[in-house]
Amino acid sequence: MTHPAGTLRAGPVRFDDARPRALAIAGEVAAEGQDVLLVRDVLGRFSLVVDDRGRPVPEDRPAVWATRLADRLQRYAAERPVLLASALFSAEALLHSPHAVPVAVPVQLPAEPPAAGRGTVRLIDNTVVGQDWSRVSTPDPETDGSFTHRTALYGFRGGVGRTTATAMLARHLADEGRIVLVVDLDLEAPGAGPLLADQAHLPPYGIVDQLVEAAVGNAQGLEVVAPTGYTPPTGRGELWVAPARGRDGDGPDGGAEEVPYSYVDKLNRVYADIPGAAFADRLEDAVRCCEDAVRRTGDSGRRPDVVLMDSRAGIHDIAAVTISRLCDLALLFGADNRQTWQGYGDLFAAWRTSGQAREIREKLRMVAAMVPDSPQRPKDAYLESFRDHAWECFSALYDDVSDPDDPDAFFPTPQDDSAPHYPVPILFEPGLIGLDADSTPGWQDRAFVQAAYRDFLTTAGRLITANPASESPPES
Repeated sequence: MTHPAGTLRAGPVRFDDARPRALAIAGEVAAEGQDVLLVRDVLGRFSLVVDDRGRPVPEDRPAVWATRLADRLQRYAAERPVLLASALFSAEALLHSPHAVPVAVPVQLPAEPPAAGRGTVRLIDNTVVGQDWSRVSTPDPETDGSFTHRTALYGFRGGVGRTTATAMLARHLADEGRIVLVVDLDLEAPGAGPLLADQAHLPPYGIVDQLVEAAVGNAQGLEVVAPTGYTPPTGRGELWVAPARGRDGDGPDGGAEEVPYSYVDKLNRVYADIPGAAFADRLEDAVRCCEDAVRRTGDSGRRPDVVLMDSRAGIHDIAAVTISRLCDLALLFGADNRQTWQGYGDLFAAWRTSGQAREIREKLRMVAAMVPDSPQRPKDAYLESFRDHAWECFSALYDDVSDPDDPDAFFPTPQDDSAPHYPVPILFEPGLIGLDADSTPGWQDRAFVQAAYRDFLTTAGRLITANPASESPPES
């Protein structure tokens, strides 16, 4: 049961109650003409930073605001609930933090509005993990003006065929004459490397090595990318892979003596922030190092045209960075079941409440994975149900259509096949379950596989290469 932000209910204030109450109080302070920064700490407690440097605060007001916070938030009011910018040593850095996002709050305007007008409200939400879900940006073009298409392939839950789809899509784009790099960011369950290349074609190191070695300034000369050995029919495309883990069996400096590949020990160390570089920055640098390595070591001397990033499933820091920051397109995999829609619903709600709905929806497109086609559940009926459930989820990211005069409002119908919620289908193919690529050469070219992925490859390929900032596609 939800409660209006300004009302109180009996019993303790819980985590979910605290945010709307804190925002309501921030709105009340802003209505008095003050610019406000609301800060939530890693335990969920709120404090109010009031910028009094240009507009002095009446002497009695901080105590009044502090009492409101303490009364309405209870345990979720910080020990120092109200802070004045004039009394803070680092006020400038805090008030102009890149992590402060504007928020709209319902507010009861005072009977006599202040001469300076209503103030603004911004929010900094400090968390231990997952902060990058709410910090949406899109990669810039390269310094030479070229554009690398970076696509994340993500599933809220595993087991939906995301990695197999990545391999199929990579070959499809290479067949079109593009230079394609696949980066395996599913570090806890690596799979893209062995699916794309046999053991002999994998590089000696992987993404996990890049992250570990770079943290101590030791990544110079590290081989983390390699051509897969696939030759497209046109002979013009290239297919490269940066696996999560390197190949086994190499000794120190390429020597014959075998050294155990300590993957788990490395994995336990990759997520740390280091002085001067947060994990998000380190992951972005790792992907860029892979792209640079393709240019440096490839015969064409070019950076990849397309980078496909096979992201870890779930609400995880790698997925947060990959979707919110590293890509210009994110393909969201799912099945038509309650777990999928509840998970995506939580994620979309977080983007909405952080004020990032418009920015993130520009990146997203839904993929209906493993679509059944049987007398009990025909494909068309399944896809219609999937589409309607996806639309219900995505409505959290669409605009409020209550204002028909807003020319920028975006609220597509469920049937709009160009909208982010409209599913790109991949048919269910039992022959791909438990696939061993090493013992099944040429599996991608089999007729039943091509039939299952036909619509996905055509639509996803068009979406990936449709960015107007990109270079023209290769000539056929």
